[in-house]
Amino acid sequence: MPILKIIAVSLVGLMLGACAETQFLMHTAKRMKKGQQASHYKIGNPYQINGVWYRPAEDWGYDESGIASWYGPNFDGKPTANGETFDQWQASAAHKTLPLPSIVRVTNLENGRSLVVRINDRGPYARGRIIDMSRRAAQMLGFEGKGTARVRVAILAKESRALAERLKAGEVVRADDMPAINSENLSKEPVASKSLPEIKTASIEPVSLPAENPASRVGELAKVPVSPTGIYIQAGAFSDLTNAERVLANLEKLGNVGISPVQAGGRELFRVRLGPISGVDEADILLQRVSDIGYPNARTVVEKSVTN
Repeated sequence: MPILKIIAVSLVGLMLGACAETQFLMHTAKRMKKGQQASHYKIGNPYQINGVWYRPAEDWGYDESGIASWYGPNFDGKPTANGETFDQWQASAAHKTLPLPSIVRVTNLENGRSLVVRINDRGPYARGRIIDMSRRAAQMLGFEGKGTARVRVAILAKESRALAERLKAGEVVRADDMPAINSENLSKEPVASKSLPEIKTASIEPVSLPAENPASRVGELAKVPVSPTGIYIQAGAFSDLTNAERVLANLEKLGNVGISPVQAGGRELFRVRLGPISGVDEADILLQRVSDIGYPNARTVVEKSVTN
């Protein structure tokens, strides 16, 4: 009997070990399948969300400043707009109009952290936001606990065009072929609302680089100089000064509004803007009021503050 018991216990141990190994292999296979998914090139047709039209296009000169937000838990594991599987622990982002995928540099204008990410999803559609970062990208940029940040988003034209040409030519480019943060090495601890988690991976600590020559690999984090910024609500930009003055008159009751000329595409435009505004919450309220008055395409913009 003792011998039979020993044999039985050994068999159970082997079975349990086999189950554990099987579960480990299944988990690894799932992660490999998730990381090795092929990326597909997509621009998409114009679409409308909440009364606002968005027109996706190849824009190799894209460079815009505004408010970033982040998304994660409710979308983790779900398909992105170009068919990949969203992983909140990878450095990625969603944009309303840039091609999928595109490579962009997102710079937190409040702390100087500057991160290269791959755009692989559409959004955000909350008014006043220009980009939605993955949870990990928000951690790396230092605004997960805060929820939003003033950012500059600039497409990396050379990298994005090269990637687009490869995909258009029918080449299979997998998500893991593009340099990215290895999610197995990242801290995934819950985050308190007023504190940021410690970034434990040495490879994603920011490095001080010249502003004109920051790192350009997906997932690399750099540190660049920062300057004071202001938040504004732009109701529109008009080629006819008379039209701009008409909009200004309609918005005067909302606060400090003015007209600022700018050169764009070889012509002069007159921008109608309210501000500067002290914070994102106030800007969100004002943006909604401007939209309700009859300017649904109004947007929140961020610019360097003018000092005398």
